[in-house]
Amino acid sequence: MHSELIEIRTGGEERVVDLTSPIEAFLRSAGAGDGLLNVWVPHATAGIAVIETGAGSDTDLLAILQELLPADDRWAHRHGSPGHGRDHVLPAFVPPSTNVPVLGGRTALGTWQSVCLVDTNVDNAVRTVRLSFLAG
Repeated sequence: MHSELIEIRTGGEERVVDLTSPIEAFLRSAGAGDGLLNVWVPHATAGIAVIETGAGSDTDLLAILQELLPADDRWAHRHGSPGHGRDHVLPAFVPPSTNVPVLGGRTALGTWQSVCLVDTNVDNAVRTVRLSFLAG
């Protein structure tokens, strides 16, 4: 197994961050062939999604999360910025990890799929993502 932590700067705003470039660099450095890539975010307030980016889906995802999990005072978990409790509920909707098949050193994602970090927590501008490659 080859594993590495990468740091993602979200800038303290709600964001969907495409991880394609750092994933490709990681697979190259790991000398990956066939196997399985696990992408894990070790935070209680962020998740990993496989979605299309660049055509509005990332913006749509943030919009629906704002509808489902509004940043207001309804949350029992209260600290940080107003509505921060909703960030702690996010991983129930956007899980903290995903697995992606790797074939010939490249992710076997569909044409429009990207692995993305989803972060609604404006109190934390830097995130860590663990990439782990398991050879097949």
